[in-house]
Amino acid sequence: MREGITVIGLGPAGLDRLRPADLAVLEDERAEVIVRTAEHPAASELAARREITACDDLYQQGHEFDDVYDAIAARVLDAARSGPVVFAVPGSALVGERTVPLIVARAAGAQILCEVRPGESFIDLACAAVGIDPINDGLQVLDARSLPDPLPLHLPALIAQIDTQLVASDVALSLGRTLPDDYQITIIDRVGDADGSTRVVALSDLAQGGFGPRTSLFVPAAAVGVLGLVATNRILRLECPWDAEQTHHTLVSHLIEETYETVDAIAKLPAAAPGGEADFGAYAELEEELGDLLIQVVFHSTMAREAGAFDFDEVAEGIRRKIVNRHPHVFGDVVVADAGEVVGNWEEIKRVEKRRDSLMDDIPSVLPGMARADKVQSRAAAVGFDWPEAVPVFTKVKEELAELAEVAGDREAATDELGDLLFSVVNLARHLDVDPDIALARANDKFIDRFRVVEQLARDRDHRLRDLSLEELEGLWQEAKAVVSRKSQVASPEP
Repeated sequence: MREGITVIGLGPAGLDRLRPADLAVLEDERAEVIVRTAEHPAASELAARREITACDDLYQQGHEFDDVYDAIAARVLDAARSGPVVFAVPGSALVGERTVPLIVARAAGAQILCEVRPGESFIDLACAAVGIDPINDGLQVLDARSLPDPLPLHLPALIAQIDTQLVASDVALSLGRTLPDDYQITIIDRVGDADGSTRVVALSDLAQGGFGPRTSLFVPAAAVGVLGLVATNRILRLECPWDAEQTHHTLVSHLIEETYETVDAIAKLPAAAPGGEADFGAYAELEEELGDLLIQVVFHSTMAREAGAFDFDEVAEGIRRKIVNRHPHVFGDVVVADAGEVVGNWEEIKRVEKRRDSLMDDIPSVLPGMARADKVQSRAAAVGFDWPEAVPVFTKVKEELAELAEVAGDREAATDELGDLLFSVVNLARHLDVDPDIALARANDKFIDRFRVVEQLARDRDHRLRDLSLEELEGLWQEAKAVVSRKSQVASPEP
């Protein structure tokens, strides 16, 4: 019997599926046999033939899986110091077995010999059960307890370790974000056993029961999510006459329109969002508008791919690398004291990247006035060229307003002074941490709501607005403010 530790995979079912050489090692009485869990057909059969030590007690003691795996590794290493040990795990020792790498690493550190005999994986039998070739069809194997987010479903997915009703519910929730309720999936249970089963169910029926330690789920590939959107857009470019005739320039107006509609949707969120109580109605509208905006990015990326320039994945990777490079305080060893230093570092890194001679270089001239003013001021503020707090900005706004009043009769001068006033107002918005475009959008909406009420009040009294005096219009305006205020209070009652 070899000294040290021999790790053996018990395969997906009973001992009859093991290689004779591996079975001989397991039955050799000169070695202590430790199994990760006795809740497996091969482990149960082995326990009937010889004495074994199971680690199920450690699962009951541990609060976190990492603690359990650590305790299992410690038990195996302690036993190996007294003599040869065989550590047996369900399935393949190299598939989904987090204890095995721990044991291999610790054995090396303790200069204890360690051999790993992988054994048969449930993956082969699961592929046979659902009829796929993992090479030709593609396959991703996922852990039900730690699904990736976002969840890629462009390849067939085998989701393992769906051992409880709670885990099944979590998986159903994750899949339901992009898949329809009637999507057909396959539940695979006790694969390799004579009483093993596969059953096809709708996604909506997934969490109805029948799960155990050897339950897995097969999800056929689906063109959904981000990758599905990219694939769908490419199909449209080939098969839809309207999509096929678009160019980068013909889509510019759509890009601008969708951007403004997204901004409008954001303006409807509470000021503290995502903090505070979520307004799910407003979020539903934002979700739709973000989708409309995203397809513009995908569309331009698809056309760039046709030109041989870049594709959507390169766009995503390019911005990912840029973000990493501009956050050295997160992904590097730079230390910052506050958000102000983060912004300063960001602008300096951008200056180097873009080889700017001035911080004012490459600010788009086509930006709306307020957005451009905000960009100009933010860049200047990044190097400390700004008021330290909001109080002096209030004073500056008053000064600019007074200067505008002095030249009100001179259109050219008034244009300059009004620009200075608006520029100062944008600066004030920055210091108050308020988006000036959103603030103005809300003011527009507020005026529109009140003016509609003014119009209705006038109609109710058989008046035409143009026939009323300024005092009478002001009276209607005050009434309208009260009406709108009452409606707002009814729509948003105090908690």
